[in-house]
Amino acid sequence: MAEHASGPRGGLASVNVLDVTPVRLADWEDHDDRVVIIRPRPRVPWYLLPIESLRYGLAVRRIRLDPIGSLAWRSSDGTRTVAEIVCIVREAIGTDAEPVEQRLGQLIRRLRQEGLLAYRDLDTVPGPPGQAVELPLT
Repeated sequence: MAEHASGPRGGLASVNVLDVTPVRLADWEDHDDRVVIIRPRPRVPWYLLPIESLRYGLAVRRIRLDPIGSLAWRSSDGTRTVAEIVCIVREAIGTDAEPVEQRLGQLIRRLRQEGLLAYRDLDTVPGPPGQAVELPLT
């Protein structure tokens, strides 16, 4: 499952998303056993603030994940690869999660494009594994 699309974090041609280690960048809450991701305000230079403030104002600020996405988000602490997270989801949810590799691959790529998580060792991620960190949007 190679990643070919480029997004705000740049393209990663031929990177197998199952081999990456995702790390959360946004704050989140648990509501009724589901994760709600809280989109952070953009941190940009002053000259980009008007357009980024408008974009933030129009964006969904709270993203509620389904049970599969919630389990994947909780597991994306910077210590597990997507392949390991696939095993966790498959063990916890069973056949209802299938096709789990494709579902998690799409979710992880989308969350990265939205700037809500990063790939440890491929993106610049400060701080120790397991903690939410902030990356500048470029």
